[in-house]
Amino acid sequence: MRKPLFLLFLLSLCAAPAQAYVVDFGSGFHTQQVAVDGVRVSLTRGGRGPVVVLLHGYTEDARMWKPLARRLRANFTVIAPDLPGIGNSTIPSGGLDMVTAARRIRDAVHALGYEKVMVVGHDIGLMVAYAYAALYPREVTRLTLMDAFLPGVEGWQPIYDAPTFWHFRFYGSTPLALVAGREAIYFDYFWNSFAADPAHCLPDADRRNYIKAYSRPGRMAAGWAYFASFPKTAVDFARLAQTKLAIPVLSIGGDKSLGVALGEQAKLISNRTTVVVLDDTGHWLMEERPNETMAAIARFLEAR
Repeated sequence: MRKPLFLLFLLSLCAAPAQAYVVDFGSGFHTQQVAVDGVRVSLTRGGRGPVVVLLHGYTEDARMWKPLARRLRANFTVIAPDLPGIGNSTIPSGGLDMVTAARRIRDAVHALGYEKVMVVGHDIGLMVAYAYAALYPREVTRLTLMDAFLPGVEGWQPIYDAPTFWHFRFYGSTPLALVAGREAIYFDYFWNSFAADPAHCLPDADRRNYIKAYSRPGRMAAGWAYFASFPKTAVDFARLAQTKLAIPVLSIGGDKSLGVALGEQAKLISNRTTVVVLDDTGHWLMEERPNETMAAIARFLEAR
């Protein structure tokens, strides 16, 4: 069977060097790469105390967590990985899906000597975070889900099929050719359209840095592979959701985005769910409502 051109293109770039850029969370944090399952996972670590793993979403990377990591470092050991294929993590030859990403992140965390963790995820990182908690229920003590949805869990299909989210099915050789050299137009669409107010969303400097990161060879295709995995993820999550999580779950999202829908899904995966919907807020919680978002997460993580 012939492989799709998109897959061949991705495979041809899987061995490309990471072309690392500097990740600076400030004093007390350092960035390293951990080799697991055919990928080098880049992660930034700092702080002291119980471990919190922060998983970024699409159009961003681990750098989105700098303000939260600095806030938590006095009471928590913070680990902020780049998802495989994104940021400074290398592009693996396969397995760019939520469940495989969760396994790789978990194995990287174990390689650092940590087992018990709390996990926070935004956007597609939310899906990886849920997979981490559902696959390793004895290792995850708290789970925070931030403004996206869970494929395969009741309520997911209308979101997946909504024309607003056309990018879920936008991948392959032709889309790659269309976006090449126009990455700023492509990413500005997400940052502007999914914000309650584009003027109070990602600052220009952050936009430039993320555009540069995703414009490197193979990176756009790797990011799109996560969207291509949604049908597989739906099957995986439908099976995992048959067993409810026994841990506390925080669902936090914007009222102008998926905050309400995610909250309803979160109630289906755990009987210990707290739902926070931020007023006049879109998808980019850490940028649109940083103080309210970080306060809600900190309260949840610190609760006993």
